[in-house]
Amino acid sequence: MTRRESREQALALVFSMMFNGDVPPQEICELSKLSLEFQDDEFSQMLFDGVCENLESIDNAIEKCMKTWNKNRISKVSLAVLRLAIFEILYIDDIPASVSINEAIELAKKFASDDDAAFVNGILGSVTRNNEA
Repeated sequence: MTRRESREQALALVFSMMFNGDVPPQEICELSKLSLEFQDDEFSQMLFDGVCENLESIDNAIEKCMKTWNKNRISKVSLAVLRLAIFEILYIDDIPASVSINEAIELAKKFASDDDAAFVNGILGSVTRNNEA
């Protein structure tokens, strides 16, 4: 499985978590693995676990970059993409922020819209600048 495919799988897990807030993350993973489309993958599991464990700080980083909006106004797909990418930017040192941003933009283009991709790019650029300060 490529890193991009792992990110897509992790995105599906994060997206699912958003609609099943009362289901423990591990159960979401187990149920997803019953599907023939999901595979055991260390990278996607690490991304999903990292988002779950750091959700509050990730959401704080998102809201810090949004001047007049709150995260409830963001499409669910874009929010899931942002959560994944921000986890990578803030918590994984061996992946350059530019790679995480590019991958997030591609996910947004594939699963959301071009407008969402531009929004994701803007938020992630702000998060990266705030993280470097």
